[in-house]
Amino acid sequence: MQQTKSISRTRRKQGYKYFLMILPFLILSFLFSYFPLHGWIYSFFDYKPALGLSGSEFVGLKWFKILFGNSTQMRELLRVLRNTFAVSLLSIGTSFFPLLFAIFLNEIKSKKFKRLVQTLTTLPNFISWVLVYSIAFSLFSTTGMVNSLLQNLDITDTAIRFLDSNNLTWLKMLLWSTWKGLGWGSIMYLAAIAGVDQSLYEAARVDGANRFKLMRHITLPALLPTYFVLLMLSVANILNNGMEQYYVFQNAFNKESIEVLDLYVYNTGITGAGYSIATALSMLKSLVSVSLLFCVNFLSKKLRGESII
Repeated sequence: MQQTKSISRTRRKQGYKYFLMILPFLILSFLFSYFPLHGWIYSFFDYKPALGLSGSEFVGLKWFKILFGNSTQMRELLRVLRNTFAVSLLSIGTSFFPLLFAIFLNEIKSKKFKRLVQTLTTLPNFISWVLVYSIAFSLFSTTGMVNSLLQNLDITDTAIRFLDSNNLTWLKMLLWSTWKGLGWGSIMYLAAIAGVDQSLYEAARVDGANRFKLMRHITLPALLPTYFVLLMLSVANILNNGMEQYYVFQNAFNKESIEVLDLYVYNTGITGAGYSIATALSMLKSLVSVSLLFCVNFLSKKLRGESII
C-alpha cells in the first residue's frame, strides 16, 4: 500500500514537472493565438479609428449581410475564393514533392554531397518573401537577366513579361512556393526515414531487392502515414494561403488572379480602411477553417482509425 502511494506521488511530481515545462509554450499560444480573438468584436461595430471602439456605432450583423447580400461584393468574394481554392488545390496536388525529394535525398551515398544539397534546398525557407521578390525581379523583370540573355541570343525581340502579366499566375506562385519550401518540407520525412528499422532493408537486400524496390516497398510505406496526416491538415487549411508571397508579387496586371482571401482581407482592412468588414470576413474564414479541421479529423478516424487532433 505504501509502495503504491509512493509510485503515485512520484508520478504526480513528474506530471507537475512536465506541466511546468510546457507552461511557457501554453502562455505563448494563448497570447498569440487566442487572446487576439477578442478583436472579432470589431465586426459588430462601424469602427472608426478616430472615435475608438467605444465611440463607434454598434451595427450588429450589418457587415455579414453586406458580404452575402451585395451582388458586387459577392462577385469580388467569388473571384477571391476562386483564386484561393486554385492556389490551395495546386499546393495540395504537389504536396508529394517533399516526400519524393526526401526519398531520393536519402539515397545519396556521399554524406558531404547530401548535406550540401539539403542545406542549399533548406536555406530558401529562411529568406523573406521580400528578398525572394528581389531575386525574381532581378532575373525575370523586363530588364532582368533572363530577358537580357534571350534578347542578346536573338531568341526574342521583345521582353517577356514574366512578372507583370496575368498569364499562368497560379502556376508561377506555385513554382516560387515550391522552390522556397521544398527542402524545409522534406525535413519531417527525412526524420521519419531515420526511424525506419534498418533490419528491414537488410532482409530485403538478402532477398535480392534493388534500391528502387527498397524505396517502393519499405521507405515509401513508412512515410505514407506522415504524408496523409500532413495532407489532411493541408485540406483543413485550404483557405489559409498566407498573404506575404502574394502581397509582394501583386501588381496592377496580375491582381485579378493573385488576390487570395488573406490578401483580400489585408487590402480591404488596411489599404481600404474597411476594418470592420475585413474583421467579419476574417472571422468567417477562421470559423470555416475550424469546421474543415473537424471534418477532416472525423474522416481520419473513419478511414485510418486515428485522430489528427
